[in-house]
Amino acid sequence: MKISIGYSPCPNDTFIFDALAHQKIDTEGLRFDIVLADVEELNRMAFAGRLDATKLSYHALGHLLDRYALLDAGSALGNNCGPLLIARQPMERDALRSAKIAIPGKYTTANFLLGLALPDAAGKVEMLFSDIEDAVLRGDADAGLIIHENRFTYAQKGLVKIADLGEYWETQTGMPIPLGGIVVRRDVPAEAQQRFNRVLARSVAFALDHPRQTLPYVRAHAQEMDEAVMFQHIGLYVNDFTRDLGATGRAAVQLLFDTARSKDLIPEWEGEVFAVRAGA
Repeated sequence: MKISIGYSPCPNDTFIFDALAHQKIDTEGLRFDIVLADVEELNRMAFAGRLDATKLSYHALGHLLDRYALLDAGSALGNNCGPLLIARQPMERDALRSAKIAIPGKYTTANFLLGLALPDAAGKVEMLFSDIEDAVLRGDADAGLIIHENRFTYAQKGLVKIADLGEYWETQTGMPIPLGGIVVRRDVPAEAQQRFNRVLARSVAFALDHPRQTLPYVRAHAQEMDEAVMFQHIGLYVNDFTRDLGATGRAAVQLLFDTARSKDLIPEWEGEVFAVRAGA
């Protein structure tokens, strides 16, 4: 069986998918058509139903639970790993309300968190995540919401942190922040969903057990080519929750959706969030 799957070229995604993409593990007969794209592009492809499985922002998944179910393996979820709001100089909350803020996409979890922390921000403008730092430096935006490896480079460019939105979430909820997960279309047969989750869990485990073996694939697609930064990025977003969400991860995801629904940010959904549980 062939499954179309999308994920980003960012180091954490290429790291966990390397073994799957290059058949370094048992894929249980599954074959893959792989699409690499920016996270917001993947979000929009999911809205169009173009992929059988994909990396998806949790905010976007909240809008798509009727079509996609969340797998246990592959999530980016944890502590001290949330998006950062940055600017050329410190800004007060009042100034941020009317500021032009560059965001990495309407349906990103980063934008969802900004909406929680600064609900009256009126000047958001969407940009490719990798363009946001330079837009702020040029003055094309007053502030920027950065994700991925830009967390490790903004200070070197003379930019300052205004707010850590992951820290905001953790302080408010006491839970790790769910950023993105791997989802599968609900019309994929249950047995194939289970197989895919097992294969993905194997791929994650292979990467964590043999990190140097993923380096060629990670380096080939990384925006930031410095090896230390690549592994910082991976260390930030790949952890035990990536192996398996577990009870804490599932509770954090459910809390994010409950919070979003309470603020009418995503539609109601009475069904199951998660895909059919995989066997051993």
